[in-house]
Amino acid sequence: MKLLIIEDDQTTREFVAKGLQEHGYIVDQAADGNEGLMMALSGEYDLVILDRMLPYLDGMKVLSAIKATQESLPVLILSAMDSVEDRVDGLQAGSDDYLIKPFALAELIARVDIIINRSQRQSRPQTSLSYDCLEVDLRAHRVTCNKIELQLQPKEFQLIQHFIEHSEQVVSRMRLFESIWSYHFDPKTNVIDVHVANLRRKLEDAGCHDLLPTVRGAGYVLRR
Repeated sequence: MKLLIIEDDQTTREFVAKGLQEHGYIVDQAADGNEGLMMALSGEYDLVILDRMLPYLDGMKVLSAIKATQESLPVLILSAMDSVEDRVDGLQAGSDDYLIKPFALAELIARVDIIINRSQRQSRPQTSLSYDCLEVDLRAHRVTCNKIELQLQPKEFQLIQHFIEHSEQVVSRMRLFESIWSYHFDPKTNVIDVHVANLRRKLEDAGCHDLLPTVRGAGYVLRR
């Protein structure tokens, strides 16, 4: 894992870098906002540790620019600005954590570990879904109901995936047209009714009854 520290105080910057390196991280350093932003946007880093008070470009502007172009890049603010308003501003601007100076190195490293682990979990592509008696293998495009494999058409597979991802929620016809058929208008056809009816029949044949009812005037809902 490669980290970037953007901090103008050399003593703090080198102290943090040394601690993180001893913990197993690769660490680069930048001493001002302009240099730090250029490095952060290179795509090389897994996390940025960012001071708020920086020469040339302040930390909040650096944070805003990072999140505008690399929203998934985690940022931990490390700052002497310690009021509640300061912390709230930093978190609302998109930082993943906010640690106040002076700080314990062990706490900083623990927070970095937590953010990195969370980011890795979120970046892993989802490969399966499940709901009640349903199991969906997203890689193999395979759906089973009560351990019985369903023979689904492509749109039926997309429908069941969408319903599971939004289980217990009423899904409107218009939302299905937009998400699955890429229509941003109602084409006034019964294509959804036909596909949902076919999907229900296949579910019922496998023993999953009344799992996908119609909510009159609103749409459909996947619920037990």
